[in-house]
Amino acid sequence: MIPAMRKPRPPSGKHVLNVRKPYFDLIATGTKTIEIRVGYPKIRHMAAGDSLRFVSGTDSLHTCITEIKEYGSFEEMLAAEDNVAIGEPGLSRGELLTVCRDIYPPEKEALGVFAIHVALLPR
Repeated sequence: MIPAMRKPRPPSGKHVLNVRKPYFDLIATGTKTIEIRVGYPKIRHMAAGDSLRFVSGTDSLHTCITEIKEYGSFEEMLAAEDNVAIGEPGLSRGELLTVCRDIYPPEKEALGVFAIHVALLPR
C-alpha cells in the first residue's frame, strides 16, 4: 500500500458519488461495503468519518466512510481487500480485475487506486 497523498478536506466533509445501478443496489443491501475509485482530486479529499452519498438516477443512499486506503494498482488492492465486499458475489479476483480495468483505463489506474470502506446510515 502506498501512503495516501490527500489534499485538505472540504469543510463540510460531505461527498457525493454517482454509481452504476447494479453497484448501487449492492450497497443498498449491505453486500458491497467497499467502493473502488481512482485518485481524482475529489477522491483525495475524502477521509474516514466523512459522509458519502451515492446517487444512481433518482435514487440515493447515505453512508459514512469508515476507512479509505490507497494502492498503487488494482492488483495490489484486490490482493489486500475483501473481494466479496467490492463486487458482485461470485466474481473471482480475476473477474473483478477485468471489471475494474473496463471502467478505468491504465492512465486512470496510474492516478492511484482507492478502496473506500463505507457503512450505511439510517434513513
